[in-house]
Amino acid sequence: MSGSQPAGAWSALRYSVFRFLWIATVVSNIGSWMYSAASGWLMTSLNPSPLVVSLVQVATSLPLFLFALPAGALADMIDKRRFILTLEILTTLFSALFALLVTRHMVNPQALLLFTFLVGILGALETPAWQAIVPMLVPPQALPSAIASNSVGVNISRVIGPALAGFIILSFGIAAPFWLDAVSNIGVIAVILWWRAPVRAAHALPAEHLTGAMRAGVRYARNNRALRATLVRAVGFFLFASAYWALLPVLARGQLHGGPTLYGVLLGAIGAGAVAGAMLLPRARGKSGADAAVMLGEAGTAVALLLFGFATQAWLALLACLLAGISWIVVLASLNVSAQQALPEWVRGRGLAAYVSVFFGTMSLGSVVWGYLATYLGMPAAHYLAGAGALVAMFLTRGWHLHSGPAADLTPSMHWPEPVLAAGVAQDAGPVLVTVEYQVVPQQRAALLAALEDLGRERRRDGAYAWTVFQNASAPDTILETFLVDSWLEHRRQHQRVTQADRVLEDSMRRLLSAAPRVTHYVAAELPVRGKPG
Repeated sequence: MSGSQPAGAWSALRYSVFRFLWIATVVSNIGSWMYSAASGWLMTSLNPSPLVVSLVQVATSLPLFLFALPAGALADMIDKRRFILTLEILTTLFSALFALLVTRHMVNPQALLLFTFLVGILGALETPAWQAIVPMLVPPQALPSAIASNSVGVNISRVIGPALAGFIILSFGIAAPFWLDAVSNIGVIAVILWWRAPVRAAHALPAEHLTGAMRAGVRYARNNRALRATLVRAVGFFLFASAYWALLPVLARGQLHGGPTLYGVLLGAIGAGAVAGAMLLPRARGKSGADAAVMLGEAGTAVALLLFGFATQAWLALLACLLAGISWIVVLASLNVSAQQALPEWVRGRGLAAYVSVFFGTMSLGSVVWGYLATYLGMPAAHYLAGAGALVAMFLTRGWHLHSGPAADLTPSMHWPEPVLAAGVAQDAGPVLVTVEYQVVPQQRAALLAALEDLGRERRRDGAYAWTVFQNASAPDTILETFLVDSWLEHRRQHQRVTQADRVLEDSMRRLLSAAPRVTHYVAAELPVRGKPG
């Protein structure tokens, strides 16, 4: 498949590793959704309070908020394949231990929340690495298809897993879904063992330390406009969509007076709606663009929340679930594609971790809020308030535009030449002051200053701070750009982080100049220590 050829909705499945991993992941996710459904239902038996039941969703999503960023830094620093393999094996062991405890009737609400939290931690550590390997499995033109296929896979498992859990609980008891979840990861482990990741280009620079890598990830997210817009839109959506995820077990058991089968069917309906939404998404994005598709999904979620509040019969709750599922996948897939396309390889794990952290942090906060409101105001009022909030958030966040159109070329350009040094400079020497002097064509001065504003975001994104632009008081056509970097090693990393898209911007700036820019590097000097006066 050529790079210029458009990728179809299912084109990613043409690539064997992605296809086998997708199938294994669907099976594993069926187990995960069985675990999720069984956990929610088990908690309604142990303690039916809406606030306590909502804490199951909190225990699931809070680890992703707490650990996603260090996990993203690790994903960029170490071998992703081995990291994923280790975490999958640990998840299987923890799940089997919990299944054993349920079998022996040794689980109380605290134990249920604890094991859900522990398994959530393992999932949180794995999620950024898992998302970061997707571009390693398919070529760039198939990336949107791969992301959409993964979303469809999650929602196929969401259709099957909860409904199967309800049937299995009635037929074999509450412990059976937990045992099936424990063995559902075997296929993923087998495919990861078989797969060999492509060899990454070797870099002569030392690996980053964890804290420094985390700071770099936060800095990049703060200075990347496309990623920042994705994060804002995520907060506006997930804060209110979390209501029906947190309260669905109580709605099924309390408001609708149903059993585990009804709860499983409702969760399955959300998944079925999401699968249908994924089928419609390429056409919707093609006609209206990512921003309009997200607003449509946000509006659909608001309507679904209102229907949940009105629902006193199963058919109305089922309709609300279908609409919620369609809306969920439309928003989620659009946000995922926007986040993926905004990130180069060197920071992909950390950037996606920032997205995951915002996603699940907002879900955790929302789950507590809606559980509290449902406890003291009632289930319908909580859903009505969430629906109204979703509409307000839709209008407040509509000005944050997601990335749409062709993805920028974020591959390393390596076009910055190595600085010429008069003597050796220690790697930890710093801070480093970099100055770039521009001789601008007089009539192009305003254009250059505008371009420098975009360039400043690039510098800060890749490691600079205290970025400033000066003009020569006696020669206004001489513009001086300055910025600081923590150390000489960090500045050398800047050279490796510059992308082809950055190179295009710098080339366009050179057309505004009358001479080539002059770059100078200054390293902090060690001043002599003077003794105190006698």
